[in-house]
Amino acid sequence: MFNIDQKFPSFSLETYVPQEEKVIHMKNADFKGKWLVLFFYPADFTFVCPTELADMKLRYPEFKKYKAEIVAVSTDTVFTHRAWLETEELLRGVKYPMAADHNGKLSRELGIYDESKGVAERAAFVIDPDGILRAVDITSDSIGRSAGEILRKVKALHFVRTNPGHVCPASWDEGMNTLKPSIKKAGKVYKELKK
Repeated sequence: MFNIDQKFPSFSLETYVPQEEKVIHMKNADFKGKWLVLFFYPADFTFVCPTELADMKLRYPEFKKYKAEIVAVSTDTVFTHRAWLETEELLRGVKYPMAADHNGKLSRELGIYDESKGVAERAAFVIDPDGILRAVDITSDSIGRSAGEILRKVKALHFVRTNPGHVCPASWDEGMNTLKPSIKKAGKVYKELKK
């Protein structure tokens, strides 16, 4: 299982890297000093999943600006990942790696494995450059997630990491006001947000 603001569990996954057309073994240490979004989805050759991966593809350059890497993960094999990228038009041009948790080991460890279906649930884990889990998003199988919202979380987490003592209010995005918590501001947050 996982805990927010704690070290993310160690993992090693066979991974297809589309840009290089090769298979590697990817592990936590490969992302030291970078943000990591582990983007779990149920299965290749399905219906909602390609729309999510296509949405992440469109936002991938923005994630890279924050030294964030995306790794899509399902319980399919790296061979299925490659075949899916070659046949599904929505996925043409995907550049981020696609990992295979084909035995469900990591999905089970994280508590997101659906035993009845034999697949991972829709879950996104945002891990900071020190390997600490900072955000989790788990969604019902029947609805797709927004890459824009995951990116917004990465931006906010990056901001508070580089600006200690600040916190980000709801729906915060770049350029918006942040808050510096203080007992004097309790009950008067509206004044801070108007500045």
